[in-house]
Amino acid sequence: MKIVRIASICPTNSLLALLAIVLMRGMTAFSRPDGRKNDELRPVSFEADFAPNATGSVLISFGDTRVICGASLEKRIPGWMRAQGVEGGWLTAEYSMLPYSTHDRKQRDSSRGRLDGRSVEIQRLIGRSLRAVMNLKKLPGYTLWIDCDVLQADGGTRTASITGAYLAARLAVQKLIDEGKLKENPFSDSVGAISVGIYKDNAVLDLPYVEDRDASVDFNVVMTGNGEYVEVQGTGEEATFSEEQLASLLALAKTGCKEISSMQTAFLSKRLLAGLGS
Repeated sequence: MKIVRIASICPTNSLLALLAIVLMRGMTAFSRPDGRKNDELRPVSFEADFAPNATGSVLISFGDTRVICGASLEKRIPGWMRAQGVEGGWLTAEYSMLPYSTHDRKQRDSSRGRLDGRSVEIQRLIGRSLRAVMNLKKLPGYTLWIDCDVLQADGGTRTASITGAYLAARLAVQKLIDEGKLKENPFSDSVGAISVGIYKDNAVLDLPYVEDRDASVDFNVVMTGNGEYVEVQGTGEEATFSEEQLASLLALAKTGCKEISSMQTAFLSKRLLAGLGS
């Protein structure tokens, strides 16, 4: 029986090269479905006056997520404010997803006869976020209604709604200031929001649906333009996360919110608004 030495067929260098190829094929470098960097936002755009009958309105887009945000001022306050003698005005929000905003048609809340629990949660979040940067006493006798309607959903609808709602509200307030109906701007700061998560063991910013669906950890972070937190919503999706991962997610969110705040300021500057610090 003739024994053939492997070295005579495959020299040492070639054997190592072959082994490296096998190992590389077994390991794939992390990449996001849309090719973005871990700390990169989706393309963001704002279109003012999208709903002309609203006092102020913005169509906001984060990638393929598009939300119509409208702000309407009503010269009336809630009954509980009148009954308790509370000074100033009020801000409240409503949120909905249009039936054709998702791949499978979403039934309207009116057809079911009740609000979807998720919609209630999100509209309360929008209201809390904007009231956090408002002095309601500077809105005397008015209720500022915020309506956020999702035109197309691809992840991050609540964070896009908050970001766009501030812009719509700021446009509405400025209109009343220009008309002499309000004496001063009730906003003390801007507010924006972004999603972050752990996707395939990597911390990523601004998750579209495909990442949000498969993320092991999912966060929504709301921050002011001055970098203060308004709300942090986070959970492990049948998973846990470490303190180091939490820190990395918050750092990513802060980076994203800072970029969003700069975009908001630039947008309002183009609209020739006064008091751009707010």
